[in-house]
Amino acid sequence: MFLKYRTLRGVQMRSKVDTPETEHSHDEPCEAGRHLYAAALRAGRIARSEVDAAPCLIDLALLHPDPDDPDWLRPVPPSIALNQLIHPIEREIQQRRQRALSLADAFEPFMTITAASPPATQAINVLEGLAVINAELDRVMDECALELLTIQPGSGRKPESVKAALRRVEPLLDRGVRMRTLYQHTARHHSATMGYVERIMPYGLEVRTLEEIIDRLIIVDRKVAFIPARSDRRVALELRHEGLVQYLVGVFEQFWLHGIPWEAEVVTYAPAVNGVSGIQRSIAKLLVEGHVDEAIARRLGMNVRTCRAHIAKLASALGSGSRAQLGYLIARSGILDEGDASCLPGNPAAPGATAPAEGPRTHDQP
Repeated sequence: MFLKYRTLRGVQMRSKVDTPETEHSHDEPCEAGRHLYAAALRAGRIARSEVDAAPCLIDLALLHPDPDDPDWLRPVPPSIALNQLIHPIEREIQQRRQRALSLADAFEPFMTITAASPPATQAINVLEGLAVINAELDRVMDECALELLTIQPGSGRKPESVKAALRRVEPLLDRGVRMRTLYQHTARHHSATMGYVERIMPYGLEVRTLEEIIDRLIIVDRKVAFIPARSDRRVALELRHEGLVQYLVGVFEQFWLHGIPWEAEVVTYAPAVNGVSGIQRSIAKLLVEGHVDEAIARRLGMNVRTCRAHIAKLASALGSGSRAQLGYLIARSGILDEGDASCLPGNPAAPGATAPAEGPRTHDQP
């Protein structure tokens, strides 16, 4: 039994048995197959058992069964075999030439039409597909002459993204372009991002981090901005409207003003009070605003598992037995009132407190 398959040689015959461990090719005779084919031509036939090591002889129709003895195979003359293998290739080449000529004829009427160029100051350009986005980003970055501002949310950039970023910014360093980047605090513990910053910072890159920032933003020379237009980031907007770009520059500068320089050894959250850390108060704020775990993790640049661990610690500190009760206790405790911890459970000044509380419990911060 044989299976048909298509290659550049046309329709050929391939045995059902596939032996990838032998690195056997079905495109041309292997070394063992050449020796066996030569031996078969000299002797006029070859035992079928000898061909097991070179199935290409059957696949390429270089041997056919001996009509007088099923245990033997007879060689096909080389001139006939070569013609059978070359003919499909030549036929396919001819078909492709005809296809090329047909396309040329189809497009010939359009060649005399002058395409209207889009206005150079087009305010919004929709870029769909990663290849299109990266190509346009590369083109604009090649023209960057003064300043590059970027916001990179999340806990860290993927190694392939870091590699692409290095490729883009190294020419900018040679041109003396000023570069400022905002990350989230969690990126300080991401190895690929740390390596990128340590490599570029000595040459002029300025980096600050915040607990929570907006979605990705790239601003080139305060003239062109790129923002994502879909959650999977496979669609982006290229903005060239002066008003829009300047507004985004203002947003960046506001975040930059409150950012913590990368050189700071420790990112300090508000101090923990009665077992509730600063990051947990940030999570509590987002919880009472109605955000789900996934959205909170994304806003704070951490994975969902870490976020849920903090929520569990927060519930334990407040004495909550359910998710619904947790929201009520957060609001009642006053932990979101500008850091006022006087109403925390266990504080003698808390409403309804009847006994001194145990010592504050501590939790590791991210």
